[in-house]
Amino acid sequence: MALNLRQKQTSCIIRMLNLNHQPNPGGATTGAGSATEEVYKILVLDRFCRDILSPLIHVKDLRKHGITLYFVIDKERQTVPDVPAIYFVQPTTVNIGRIVADTARGLYESFHLNFSSSLPRPLLEELAAGVLKADAVGRISKVYDQYLEFVTLEENLFSLAQRDIYVQLNDPSAGDREIEGILEKIAGGLFCVLVTLGVVPVIRCASGGPAQMVAAALDTRLREHLVTKNNLFSESGTLVSSFQRPILCLFDRNFELAVGLQHDWSYRSLVHDVFDMKLNRVSVQGDKSPVKSYELDDSDPFWVSNCWSPFEKIALEIDAQLNKYKQDVEEVNRRTGGQKGAEFDGTDLIGNTKHLMNAVNSLPELTERKKLIDKHTNLATVLLGEIKNRALDSFCSLESEMSSKGSVDKNQLISQLKDKGTKEDKLRLAITYLLSVETTPQSELESIEAALRESDVDTCAFQYVKKIKSLNLSMNSSAASASKSNIVDWAEKLYGQSLSAVTAGMKNLLSGARQLALTRIVEALMEGKPNPEVDSYLLYDPRAPKSGTGAQLKGPFKEGIVFMIGGGNYIEYRSLMELAHRSQPTKHIMYGTTEILNGVDFVRQLQVLGQKMGLGSSSINPSQ
Repeated sequence: MALNLRQKQTSCIIRMLNLNHQPNPGGATTGAGSATEEVYKILVLDRFCRDILSPLIHVKDLRKHGITLYFVIDKERQTVPDVPAIYFVQPTTVNIGRIVADTARGLYESFHLNFSSSLPRPLLEELAAGVLKADAVGRISKVYDQYLEFVTLEENLFSLAQRDIYVQLNDPSAGDREIEGILEKIAGGLFCVLVTLGVVPVIRCASGGPAQMVAAALDTRLREHLVTKNNLFSESGTLVSSFQRPILCLFDRNFELAVGLQHDWSYRSLVHDVFDMKLNRVSVQGDKSPVKSYELDDSDPFWVSNCWSPFEKIALEIDAQLNKYKQDVEEVNRRTGGQKGAEFDGTDLIGNTKHLMNAVNSLPELTERKKLIDKHTNLATVLLGEIKNRALDSFCSLESEMSSKGSVDKNQLISQLKDKGTKEDKLRLAITYLLSVETTPQSELESIEAALRESDVDTCAFQYVKKIKSLNLSMNSSAASASKSNIVDWAEKLYGQSLSAVTAGMKNLLSGARQLALTRIVEALMEGKPNPEVDSYLLYDPRAPKSGTGAQLKGPFKEGIVFMIGGGNYIEYRSLMELAHRSQPTKHIMYGTTEILNGVDFVRQLQVLGQKMGLGSSSINPSQ
C-alpha cells in the first residue's frame, strides 16, 4: 500500500541515524565520495523525539546503525571527542540554546542537527548567531528539517502527541490568537504526516468548528509549498500506487463525544483503559510480583491476532496456545529421548542424534512462545482482577444497552453508580447516559447527581456536558443565525455542532456491527457519491486553482486518512479498520488524532473544563 506511514517514518529515521545517507545492508554508512565504513555515533534527543523513536526502533536496533550512546538533551553530558553526534529535537528556543552551548563546549567532534519539523527563520538565525559567537561554526556539519513530528503506533495508527487539545480548544477563557496557534500547530503536525507519506490529499470536513479551521490552515500551507519548484512532494508526483489521491477526513471530538468515554470489552481497549498503555507499552503490578513492563506491538503475534477479541476469548486462546506449546515440547523430547512432560530447557537433549539439530533449532522459537504465553497470562490475570474489582463488565453492558436502545433501566443505572467502580468509571457511565438519551427529566438528572455525590464523585464533568447539551438544544430551538466567520462565538457554535450528531450516532454505538457515526460518515465521504449526510461537508483541494470551484470530487476513494482533533481512541480505530476490511474492494484507511486517550484521560479533561466554567465541585478527586 502507498500509505504505510510506519514503514516510511522508520526509513526516514534510519536514514537520519546514518548521517542522512542511505544505509548499506550491513549497517555501514555510505558517505559522499568515500569508501563504505562503519561510523560510530552518539544520538541526542529531546523527550518528544524520544517518544517518536520509541515505538519504531528499539535500543538494540540503534546499535545496528552505529549508535553507541544516546542521551536526553536536557541532561548534563560529558565530552566525547572524535565522535559525531546526531541531534534529533523539536525546533524550540530552549533546544537551540542547548545546541549552541554544546557546540561552544566542543562536546562532540561534529554536530548533525535534525529538527522534527521545519526550523523557523528566526530560530535558524539564532542558531547561526550563537555558533558564530562561540566560534563553533566548523563543528556544525548539516542542518535538516525532517518533518517527523508525529508518533506512529501502528501501520494505520498515528498521533501528533499534542496533549490536552480538547481542553485548550474548549477553554472559555482562550483568546482568538491562542486558538489559532493551537490549530496551526495541528495543521503543522498533519503537514509532517503528509510530507512523510509523499501525498497531497483531497480534504473534507464539516462546516464550522476546529475541523474547518485546521482544514483551511493545512490547505493554505500545502498551496504555499506546492508553488515552489523543488517541493517536498515533487518526488512522489501526482500519482500514488492506486493512481488516485487519498482523502483526508477531519473531525473534532465533539462530533461524537460519548465514544471517548465508553468502556469497551475488547482486549486492546481493556489494556489501554486499565494499564494506561502509552507508546505501545504497559507496566503491570501483580499481587506479589514486582512491576513488569511489556511491549504490545506487531512484534507480538499473540497481540496481533487477539487484541480485538472480547476478553472472555483471551483466556481460551491463552489456554490453547499453552496446550500447543506443551505438545510441541513433548514431541521434541520424545524425538530426542527426553523425559515426557519435562520443561524444555535444553538439558534433556540426549538420545537420537538424528533429531538433535532440529531440537536445538527449535529451542529459541519455543522459548519465545513461552515468554509470550507468560506475558499474556500475567496481563489477563491482572485484568481479570480489575474487572472484578471495578465491575467493568457491568459498565460495558449498561453502556452498550444505552447505545443500542437509547434507554436503560434507571434503577440498574443508579444501583451501578452506587456500587463498585472507580469514580471515573461512574462519571463515564453517567455522562454516556446523558448523551445517549435525547431528553432527560430533571428528576432523573437529580437522582444521578445524588448517586454520584454519594460516591464522593466530582460532578464537574457531568455538569459541563449537561451545560453544552442544554446549549445545543436551546440553539437548535432558537435557530440563531450568528456570523460563522466570527471566531469569538466559535466556542458557542461548537457546542451547537457538538452534540447534533451524537444522539444520531449513539443508536449504533457499540452495537453488534459497531457502526459508529464517524465510520458511517467516513464511508460516505470515501464513496464520493451524493449523500444528504455529507453533502454539506466542505471540500479543499490544495492542487486545484484557488479561485472558482476548482476542486472536483472524484470518488470512490481507495485510500483515506481519518483525523480526530481533541483526542482519539481504540474504539474508533477498530471501527474504521473493520470498515476498511469489509469494503469491496478493500479500502486502506489510516486513523490519526492529536493524542490517544482512554476514558479516564478524557473524563479528566471534561472535569477541567467544568472547573473552568465554575460548575460542580471545586476539586478533582483521585480515582479510588
